[in-house]
Amino acid sequence: MVVINDDSESTKFETLVYCFSYKVQRKYQLSRTRQITLSEVPDMDSTNVRTTRVCHVVAMPFPGRGHINPMMNLCKLLASRKKDILITFVVTEEWLGYIGSDPKPHNILLETIPNVIPPERLKTANFPGFYNAVMTKMEAPFEQLLDRLELPVTAIIGDIEVRWSTGVGNRRNIPVALFWTMSASVFSMFHHFDLHIKQSHAKIDLIEQVESIAGMSSSNVEELRTIFHRDDPRVLELALDCISTVPQAQYLLFTSANEFEPQVFDSLRAIYNFPVYPIGPAIPYLELGEGSCETKSYLQWLDSQQTGSVLYISLGSFLSVSNTQMDEIVGGLQISGVRYLWVARGEASRLKDRCGDMGLVVPWCDQLKVLCHPSVGGFWTHCGWNSILEAVFAGVPMLTFPLFLDQDTNSRQIVEDWGNGWRVNDAVKAEKLVTKENIAELVRRFMGAESDEGKQIRRKAKLLQNKCVVAISEGGSSAANLDAFISSISPGKDH
Repeated sequence: MVVINDDSESTKFETLVYCFSYKVQRKYQLSRTRQITLSEVPDMDSTNVRTTRVCHVVAMPFPGRGHINPMMNLCKLLASRKKDILITFVVTEEWLGYIGSDPKPHNILLETIPNVIPPERLKTANFPGFYNAVMTKMEAPFEQLLDRLELPVTAIIGDIEVRWSTGVGNRRNIPVALFWTMSASVFSMFHHFDLHIKQSHAKIDLIEQVESIAGMSSSNVEELRTIFHRDDPRVLELALDCISTVPQAQYLLFTSANEFEPQVFDSLRAIYNFPVYPIGPAIPYLELGEGSCETKSYLQWLDSQQTGSVLYISLGSFLSVSNTQMDEIVGGLQISGVRYLWVARGEASRLKDRCGDMGLVVPWCDQLKVLCHPSVGGFWTHCGWNSILEAVFAGVPMLTFPLFLDQDTNSRQIVEDWGNGWRVNDAVKAEKLVTKENIAELVRRFMGAESDEGKQIRRKAKLLQNKCVVAISEGGSSAANLDAFISSISPGKDH
């Protein structure tokens, strides 16, 4: 865990962000001019050269928005830093329908495996069943796809939560880089809990009787109890099963920065005998300067608001709160008098009529562009890791409202370790209703940027943003880790 150093040179922040934005956009523009197809790889007419020079990476994400997005963003980062890399990005046929038309570099190619798992619309109803299907039914068609690929595979990047990618790579003598889409702190917590279970021959459901676990804080132990009681215990059990395969890999990639969780990364590097690379936020910052000529209506609405006056609200794409709690949130926002932009997805039509003139409710938005808009002064978040990283990049403080699995740990990291946010209410952990009166008071205080406490969380948010920008800029820790990973998997290197 990390506590932000108040002595950072925050006065240089604006200049740093400007320089970073220019460099990123320039590098991305240059990379676009060098993007390749198979026929454009140097000497591709020579079969011998083809098998030895081309860096061909196969990426296998877990089939879910919170996993596919960061995996694709990682692949775009790799493509922007190595002109002659080819990336085969594997999804189910269903997911091809969702992302097939999304813009991507020419050297990222989509390939599909059959829909051997339950459809997305049924995932929430039985997530443990969906999770188990990913682990047991996707491996065979993935291997069949590998057999059909024209170019030999240099490396596999596999989401840890598909579980079987290390086995496939090891059988075929292909290096495997496992990709973790939650925080390093959550990974460490799960790792040490898995060790505890194996060494003590205990059962997961005995977590209530455990007072301490080696390598874990008391807060982590309490968070595990929360996960066990609130979520289906089978989900935690399956997650631990995935963690247990990590020692079989050749690399471990985190969508985090060393500066965010330095002690955790030091610990993980001591545990594993292969490279552990925090590659920075796997969010679409390369694309911030792009967009269609048509301005979205929600961005036009933000343009008409005062600087820092809008609370952005998004509770994720997977789970939601009860209708009763949703009604309390709407009521509290109305009482608060604070303007807000709410991404409510399937519930947008129900909420639009109730929100009046103070709020704008939409089913979807480009979240990173919204968070980077000067009118946005705060983010009410479910604490999904990808959303947190986007808020950190944008320098926006957070109201934490965890709903599932890793999100309680993420909430504590924001509030206690980074200091760039507040909890909506600790009673949420106990599934108690947060009333509209409490919500209204909290939102007013949170968005009151002139108060001492408001200034404090905004200062901490800018300090962490500063660390993020430095890490992903040329010469920064995350940029260096990306380059080291690319170099190590490139043809001609010893693995």
